[in-house]
Amino acid sequence: MGPTLIKRIVRAVREADADTTVYAVSRYSDSAVETELRSSGAETIRADLMNDDALESLPECENVIYMVGMKFGTTGQEPKTWAINSYLPGRVASRFEDSRIVALSTGNVYPPVPVDSGGSTETDPTGPVGEYAQSCLGRERVFQHFAKENGTPTCLLRLNYAVELRYGVLVDLARRVYAGEPVPLEMGYVNVIWQGDANSVCFRSLNLADSPAEILNMTGPDVLSVRRLAERFADEFDREVTFEGEPAETALLNDASRCHEIFEEPRMPADRVIELVASWVERGGTTMGKPTKFHVRDGEF
Repeated sequence: MGPTLIKRIVRAVREADADTTVYAVSRYSDSAVETELRSSGAETIRADLMNDDALESLPECENVIYMVGMKFGTTGQEPKTWAINSYLPGRVASRFEDSRIVALSTGNVYPPVPVDSGGSTETDPTGPVGEYAQSCLGRERVFQHFAKENGTPTCLLRLNYAVELRYGVLVDLARRVYAGEPVPLEMGYVNVIWQGDANSVCFRSLNLADSPAEILNMTGPDVLSVRRLAERFADEFDREVTFEGEPAETALLNDASRCHEIFEEPRMPADRVIELVASWVERGGTTMGKPTKFHVRDGEF
Protein backbone atom coordinates (compact mmCIF):
# COMPACT_ATOMS: atom_id res chain seq x y z
CA MET A 1 0.00 0.00 0.00
CA GLY A 2 2.86 2.36 0.77
CA PRO A 3 3.84 3.63 -2.70
CA THR A 4 0.26 4.25 -3.84
CA LEU A 5 -0.56 5.97 -0.55
CA ILE A 6 2.47 8.24 -0.88
CA LYS A 7 1.44 9.30 -4.38
CA ARG A 8 -2.12 9.97 -3.20
CA ILE A 9 -0.86 12.19 -0.37
CA VAL A 10 1.48 14.07 -2.70
CA ARG A 11 -1.42 14.76 -5.08
CA ALA A 12 -3.58 15.97 -2.20
CA VAL A 13 -0.84 18.30 -0.97
CA ARG A 14 -0.34 19.66 -4.48
CA GLU A 15 -4.07 20.24 -5.06
CA ALA A 16 -4.33 21.98 -1.68
CA ASP A 17 -1.31 24.13 -2.59
CA ALA A 18 0.04 23.30 0.87
CA ASP A 19 3.59 23.99 1.98
CA THR A 20 4.14 20.41 3.11
CA THR A 21 6.95 17.92 2.62
CA VAL A 22 6.00 14.27 2.18
CA TYR A 23 8.75 11.88 3.29
CA ALA A 24 8.76 8.28 2.12
CA VAL A 25 11.03 6.19 4.35
CA SER A 26 11.99 2.65 3.37
CA ARG A 27 14.94 0.34 2.86
CA TYR A 28 14.02 0.45 -0.87
CA SER A 29 15.03 -3.05 -1.86
CA ASP A 30 13.52 -2.10 -5.23
CA SER A 31 15.27 1.08 -6.38
CA ALA A 32 12.65 1.58 -9.10
CA VAL A 33 10.06 2.28 -6.39
CA GLU A 34 12.28 4.95 -4.89
CA THR A 35 12.74 6.58 -8.29
CA GLU A 36 9.00 6.48 -8.91
CA LEU A 37 8.16 8.09 -5.59
CA ARG A 38 10.80 10.76 -5.96
CA SER A 39 9.44 11.57 -9.42
CA SER A 40 5.96 11.91 -7.93
CA GLY A 41 7.18 14.66 -5.60
CA ALA A 42 7.96 12.80 -2.40
CA GLU A 43 11.29 13.15 -0.61
CA THR A 44 12.63 9.62 -0.26
CA ILE A 45 14.86 8.51 2.61
CA ARG A 46 16.67 5.17 2.67
CA ALA A 47 16.68 3.82 6.21
CA ASP A 48 16.51 0.57 8.11
CA LEU A 49 14.38 1.52 11.10
CA MET A 50 15.82 -1.33 13.15
CA ASN A 51 19.03 0.70 13.18
CA ASP A 52 18.77 3.21 16.04
CA ASP A 53 21.02 5.77 14.33
CA ALA A 54 18.91 5.65 11.17
CA LEU A 55 15.70 6.05 13.17
CA GLU A 56 17.03 8.98 15.18
CA SER A 57 18.24 10.72 12.02
CA LEU A 58 14.75 10.96 10.50
CA PRO A 59 13.29 14.47 10.24
CA GLU A 60 10.67 15.69 12.66
CA CYS A 61 7.15 15.22 11.28
CA GLU A 62 3.79 16.45 12.49
CA ASN A 63 2.07 13.40 10.98
CA VAL A 64 3.36 9.83 10.73
CA ILE A 65 1.70 6.93 8.90
CA TYR A 66 3.40 3.75 10.07
CA MET A 67 3.19 0.79 7.69
CA VAL A 68 6.19 -1.32 8.73
CA GLY A 69 5.47 -4.97 9.34
CA MET A 70 6.53 -8.54 8.63
CA LYS A 71 4.05 -11.20 7.50
CA PHE A 72 5.36 -13.33 4.65
CA GLY A 73 8.00 -15.80 5.74
CA THR A 74 7.25 -15.31 9.42
CA THR A 75 7.04 -19.05 10.04
CA GLY A 76 10.58 -20.11 10.91
CA GLN A 77 11.58 -16.49 11.63
CA GLU A 78 9.49 -15.88 14.72
CA PRO A 79 12.11 -13.88 16.66
CA LYS A 80 12.57 -11.46 13.74
CA THR A 81 8.79 -11.25 13.36
CA TRP A 82 8.35 -10.16 16.98
CA ALA A 83 11.24 -7.71 16.76
CA ILE A 84 9.78 -5.96 13.71
CA ASN A 85 6.11 -6.17 14.61
CA SER A 86 6.26 -5.59 18.38
CA TYR A 87 9.64 -4.15 19.43
CA LEU A 88 10.15 -1.61 16.65
CA PRO A 89 6.80 0.17 17.22
CA GLY A 90 8.00 1.18 20.68
CA ARG A 91 11.17 2.68 19.24
CA VAL A 92 9.16 4.59 16.62
CA ALA A 93 6.54 5.73 19.14
CA SER A 94 9.32 7.09 21.37
CA ARG A 95 11.09 8.80 18.47
CA PHE A 96 7.90 10.49 17.28
CA GLU A 97 6.15 11.05 20.61
CA ASP A 98 5.29 14.62 19.59
CA SER A 99 3.71 13.54 16.29
CA ARG A 100 0.27 12.29 15.32
CA ILE A 101 0.50 8.60 14.37
CA VAL A 102 -1.67 6.33 12.25
CA ALA A 103 -0.41 2.73 12.44
CA LEU A 104 -1.55 -0.07 10.15
CA SER A 105 -2.68 -3.19 11.96
CA THR A 106 -4.63 -6.22 10.79
CA GLY A 107 -7.92 -7.95 11.36
CA ASN A 108 -5.85 -11.03 12.19
CA VAL A 109 -5.77 -9.77 15.79
CA TYR A 110 -9.36 -11.05 16.00
CA PRO A 111 -10.22 -14.76 16.19
CA PRO A 112 -12.26 -16.41 13.45
CA VAL A 113 -15.95 -15.66 14.00
CA PRO A 114 -19.19 -17.27 12.73
CA VAL A 115 -19.69 -16.39 9.08
CA ASP A 116 -23.21 -15.09 9.77
CA SER A 117 -21.99 -12.71 12.51
CA GLY A 118 -21.07 -9.89 10.14
CA GLY A 119 -17.50 -9.87 11.44
CA SER A 120 -15.64 -8.64 14.50
CA THR A 121 -16.19 -5.09 15.70
CA GLU A 122 -13.71 -2.81 17.42
CA THR A 123 -15.20 -3.61 20.83
CA ASP A 124 -14.99 -7.38 20.42
CA PRO A 125 -12.25 -9.25 22.28
CA THR A 126 -9.05 -10.01 20.40
CA GLY A 127 -7.85 -13.58 19.91
CA PRO A 128 -4.97 -13.78 17.45
CA VAL A 129 -4.16 -17.20 15.98
CA GLY A 130 -0.46 -17.92 15.43
CA GLU A 131 2.67 -15.92 16.17
CA TYR A 132 2.29 -13.49 13.27
CA ALA A 133 -1.12 -12.37 14.51
CA GLN A 134 0.07 -12.37 18.12
CA SER A 135 2.99 -10.11 17.20
CA CYS A 136 0.56 -7.75 15.46
CA LEU A 137 -1.49 -7.50 18.63
CA GLY A 138 1.84 -6.79 20.32
CA ARG A 139 2.34 -3.89 17.92
CA GLU A 140 -1.04 -2.49 18.88
CA ARG A 141 -0.41 -2.85 22.60
CA VAL A 142 2.95 -1.10 22.36
CA PHE A 143 1.47 1.82 20.41
CA GLN A 144 -1.40 1.98 22.91
CA HIS A 145 1.08 2.10 25.78
CA PHE A 146 3.05 5.01 24.36
CA ALA A 147 -0.08 6.84 23.26
CA LYS A 148 -1.20 6.83 26.89
CA GLU A 149 2.20 7.42 28.53
CA ASN A 150 3.36 10.20 26.18
CA GLY A 151 -0.02 11.58 25.14
CA THR A 152 0.78 10.82 21.50
CA PRO A 153 -2.40 10.94 19.39
CA THR A 154 -2.61 7.53 17.73
CA CYS A 155 -5.03 5.61 15.52
CA LEU A 156 -4.72 1.87 14.86
CA LEU A 157 -6.27 0.59 11.62
CA ARG A 158 -7.27 -3.07 11.54
CA LEU A 159 -7.30 -3.97 7.84
CA ASN A 160 -8.91 -6.97 6.07
CA TYR A 161 -7.82 -7.02 3.09
CA ALA A 162 -6.62 -4.38 0.63
CA VAL A 163 -6.82 -5.47 -3.02
CA GLU A 164 -5.62 -4.04 -6.32
CA LEU A 165 -4.83 -5.43 -9.76
CA ARG A 166 -1.36 -6.72 -8.89
CA TYR A 167 -1.96 -8.11 -5.43
CA GLY A 168 -4.62 -9.37 -3.07
CA VAL A 169 -7.14 -12.08 -2.31
CA LEU A 170 -9.04 -11.52 -5.55
CA VAL A 171 -5.85 -11.76 -7.61
CA ASP A 172 -4.95 -15.01 -5.85
CA LEU A 173 -8.38 -16.47 -6.60
CA ALA A 174 -8.45 -15.25 -10.20
CA ARG A 175 -5.01 -16.67 -10.95
CA ARG A 176 -5.93 -20.06 -9.49
CA VAL A 177 -9.10 -20.25 -11.56
CA TYR A 178 -7.36 -19.07 -14.74
CA ALA A 179 -4.57 -21.63 -14.26
CA GLY A 180 -7.02 -24.45 -13.56
CA GLU A 181 -5.76 -24.91 -10.00
CA PRO A 182 -8.18 -26.00 -7.25
CA VAL A 183 -9.46 -23.25 -4.98
CA PRO A 184 -9.12 -23.93 -1.21
CA LEU A 185 -12.33 -23.38 0.72
CA GLU A 186 -11.24 -23.80 4.35
CA MET A 187 -11.48 -20.02 4.86
CA GLY A 188 -14.75 -19.81 3.06
CA TYR A 189 -15.52 -16.11 3.43
CA VAL A 190 -13.48 -12.90 3.20
CA ASN A 191 -13.70 -9.12 3.32
CA VAL A 192 -11.87 -6.93 0.82
CA ILE A 193 -11.44 -3.22 0.13
CA TRP A 194 -10.05 -1.53 -2.96
CA GLN A 195 -6.58 -0.25 -2.12
CA GLY A 196 -7.40 3.29 -3.21
CA ASP A 197 -10.29 3.39 -0.75
CA ALA A 198 -8.07 1.92 1.99
CA ASN A 199 -5.43 4.56 1.31
CA SER A 200 -8.05 7.27 1.56
CA VAL A 201 -9.08 6.02 5.01
CA CYS A 202 -5.41 5.77 6.02
CA PHE A 203 -4.76 9.40 5.16
CA ARG A 204 -7.93 10.81 6.69
CA SER A 205 -7.58 8.74 9.86
CA LEU A 206 -4.90 11.16 11.01
CA ASN A 207 -7.85 13.28 12.15
CA LEU A 208 -9.04 10.41 14.37
CA ALA A 209 -5.74 9.96 16.21
CA ASP A 210 -6.22 10.34 19.94
CA SER A 211 -4.84 9.44 23.35
CA PRO A 212 -5.74 6.78 24.43
CA ALA A 213 -5.28 5.33 20.97
CA GLU A 214 -8.28 5.07 18.65
CA ILE A 215 -9.02 1.71 16.98
CA LEU A 216 -10.80 1.45 13.63
CA ASN A 217 -11.66 -1.54 11.46
CA MET A 218 -11.04 -0.97 7.75
CA THR A 219 -12.54 -3.10 4.97
CA GLY A 220 -15.41 -3.23 2.53
CA PRO A 221 -19.08 -3.67 3.51
CA ASP A 222 -19.53 -7.17 2.07
CA VAL A 223 -18.88 -10.65 3.43
CA LEU A 224 -17.83 -12.45 0.25
CA SER A 225 -18.09 -16.19 -0.37
CA VAL A 226 -14.82 -17.63 -1.70
CA ARG A 227 -16.78 -20.26 -3.65
CA ARG A 228 -18.96 -17.65 -5.33
CA LEU A 229 -15.96 -15.44 -6.09
CA ALA A 230 -14.20 -18.37 -7.76
CA GLU A 231 -17.33 -19.22 -9.73
CA ARG A 232 -17.61 -15.60 -10.81
CA PHE A 233 -14.03 -15.65 -12.11
CA ALA A 234 -14.74 -18.94 -13.88
CA ASP A 235 -17.64 -17.25 -15.66
CA GLU A 236 -15.45 -14.28 -16.57
CA PHE A 237 -12.78 -16.61 -18.02
CA ASP A 238 -15.26 -19.13 -19.45
CA ARG A 239 -13.40 -21.90 -17.62
CA GLU A 240 -14.21 -24.70 -15.22
CA VAL A 241 -13.35 -24.31 -11.55
CA THR A 242 -12.56 -26.99 -8.98
CA PHE A 243 -12.43 -26.78 -5.21
CA GLU A 244 -10.67 -28.51 -2.35
CA GLY A 245 -11.83 -28.70 1.24
CA GLU A 246 -15.05 -27.39 2.74
CA PRO A 247 -15.83 -23.99 4.25
CA ALA A 248 -15.52 -23.85 8.03
CA GLU A 249 -18.29 -22.34 10.09
CA THR A 250 -15.97 -19.47 11.06
CA ALA A 251 -13.74 -17.06 9.16
CA LEU A 252 -11.55 -14.01 9.72
CA LEU A 253 -14.10 -11.27 9.14
CA ASN A 254 -14.03 -7.61 9.96
CA ASP A 255 -17.08 -5.38 10.54
CA ALA A 256 -16.11 -1.90 9.37
CA SER A 257 -19.52 -0.27 9.87
CA ARG A 258 -18.04 2.43 12.09
CA CYS A 259 -15.42 3.28 9.46
CA HIS A 260 -18.17 3.61 6.85
CA GLU A 261 -20.19 5.87 9.14
CA ILE A 262 -17.19 8.18 9.53
CA PHE A 263 -15.80 8.13 5.99
CA GLU A 264 -18.72 6.68 3.95
CA GLU A 265 -18.58 3.30 2.23
CA PRO A 266 -15.77 2.59 -0.24
CA ARG A 267 -16.30 4.19 -3.63
CA MET A 268 -15.21 1.08 -5.53
CA PRO A 269 -17.79 -1.73 -5.19
CA ALA A 270 -16.63 -5.33 -5.02
CA ASP A 271 -18.35 -6.26 -8.31
CA ARG A 272 -16.34 -3.66 -10.20
CA VAL A 273 -13.08 -4.77 -8.57
CA ILE A 274 -13.82 -8.37 -9.60
CA GLU A 275 -14.32 -7.27 -13.20
CA LEU A 276 -11.09 -5.29 -13.22
CA VAL A 277 -9.06 -8.12 -11.66
CA ALA A 278 -10.48 -10.67 -14.10
CA SER A 279 -9.58 -8.48 -17.08
CA TRP A 280 -6.09 -7.85 -15.70
CA VAL A 281 -5.33 -11.53 -15.10
CA GLU A 282 -6.79 -12.62 -18.43
CA ARG A 283 -4.58 -10.26 -20.39
CA GLY A 284 -1.45 -11.23 -18.45
CA GLY A 285 -1.03 -8.13 -16.31
CA THR A 286 1.95 -8.10 -13.97
CA THR A 287 1.51 -9.12 -10.34
CA MET A 288 3.68 -8.69 -7.26
CA GLY A 289 4.16 -12.43 -6.85
CA LYS A 290 3.19 -12.35 -3.16
CA PRO A 291 0.34 -14.77 -2.41
CA THR A 292 -1.79 -13.54 0.47
CA LYS A 293 -2.32 -17.05 1.92
CA PHE A 294 -5.78 -15.84 2.88
CA HIS A 295 -6.97 -19.44 3.22
CA VAL A 296 -4.55 -20.24 6.07
CA ARG A 297 -6.34 -20.98 9.34
CA ASP A 298 -3.45 -21.92 11.61
CA GLY A 299 -1.77 -18.50 11.47
CA GLU A 300 1.41 -19.79 9.81
CA PHE A 301 2.40 -17.46 6.99
